[in-house]
This record gives sequence, C-alpha cells and structure tokens, in this order.
Amino acid sequence: MGGMRRTVLGILAALLLMACTGCTITQEDPDYVPPPPLPVLEQLKQAPLTDPARFSAGDDVLSFVTADHGAVCSLTSARGEHINLPYEQNAYSDSANNKLAIIPVAHCELAAYPKPEAGDVSDDCAGTGFGYLGGAALLTPDKANYGECRSGVTQMEAEFGPKGTRTGPVSRLPVLEDGQNLERNGLRCSAYNDGVGCGNVSAGIAFFISRDHYELVSGGGQNASVAPPEAPKTP
Repeated sequence: MGGMRRTVLGILAALLLMACTGCTITQEDPDYVPPPPLPVLEQLKQAPLTDPARFSAGDDVLSFVTADHGAVCSLTSARGEHINLPYEQNAYSDSANNKLAIIPVAHCELAAYPKPEAGDVSDDCAGTGFGYLGGAALLTPDKANYGECRSGVTQMEAEFGPKGTRTGPVSRLPVLEDGQNLERNGLRCSAYNDGVGCGNVSAGIAFFISRDHYELVSGGGQNASVAPPEAPKTP
C-alpha cells in the first residue's frame, strides 16, 4: 500500500514538473516606479484612435463618460456660446442662432471638481463678477477654458455628484475606457490618468481635467495654467 502511494505521488510530481517546464516565474520588483502619465498633448498624439461609431449621439456629436463616471464629454459643435450637447438644455438649434458660425468644440463636465484659479476666470458673468464656477471645460480650435458662468449644478453633477441621482441622460452614454482616444473635426479627447484630456494637437492647445486638478495648455504646448491638486469642490 505504501509503495502504491509513493508511486502515485511520484507520478503527480512528474506531471507537475512537465506542466511547469518552460514556465516563467515573475517576481515583483519592490523598487519599480511606474512612469508618470504623459502630458496631455503627447497622450492625444500617441493614444490609438477608437472607432467613433458607438459614441455617436446624433447630429454629428460624439459623447462619452469615463469608466468611473467622473466626467462626461462631447466632441460637438457650437454657435457662439450655444453648444450642441445631448444631455444639457441648450439653444444651439434655435433659428435665431443660424446666423452664427458653426465651430467644432470639445466640452466636458466633472462630477466633482477644483475651483478655477483667478487667472483662468474668463467671464465677468454679466458684470456681476459672481457665479463663475468650475466643473466644465471648453476647447475650441484656438483656445482652452476651464469654468463657466452658471447658477446651480451641471447635468453631470445632478447625476453623479455628491447628491446625484445616478440616473438620466449621462448615465446612458457609452464609456470611453482608460487610454482610448476619440477624434472629430481635428479635435481629440482621451480618458486617462483618472481624468480627461482634450486638445487640438496641430495647434498645441489642450486641457486636462480631473476631480482634483486641471491644466490648460496654450499654443506651442506651453502650460498656460496648472491648478495644483486640492480637495474637490462643488457649489
């Protein structure tokens, strides 16, 4: 009986040895430091473009949310200050705005966000100087802005902010996975580094936004503004 047991154990040992022949054993390097994320323009240049078909929101608009539902973005068009967004009420299609030139834009909203730096406030909010809030970024072919004049919350905050409903038009949008890259009319957006970067690569203009910091990049790839990381803020 003992001999049979030794035979069975020997066979099992031989099978395990054969199974492991050619196996590679990896060991984690405790000193390994992962490389830092790419600057936003480099990310937009290098990340492979994703098939835009499933991100179509109609009317030549591409819309997506990030995997953690921290940001929603659209590669779309604007007439003046009116942006064609499938999840926000807007006057883009109002016939009174037909005389305005149509330009390609990228627009993003955050569920939680940093406050705009004083130097990045680009509107006096109808002369009041109040109501310029963070949480939204806009890219045109020649400029990147962070923040906007508004009262109340964005649709993204309403759905995925601290008191969000988790239901609504944003919740039904497709997810752009980390590292993926979309393009429309010369503008690109990529989800990476726990946020979203959008830019006009040829002009060297871009923004990166996340829940704890944002960056604005002017022409030539120089940082126009980098807001330091801080606790997320909402109105």
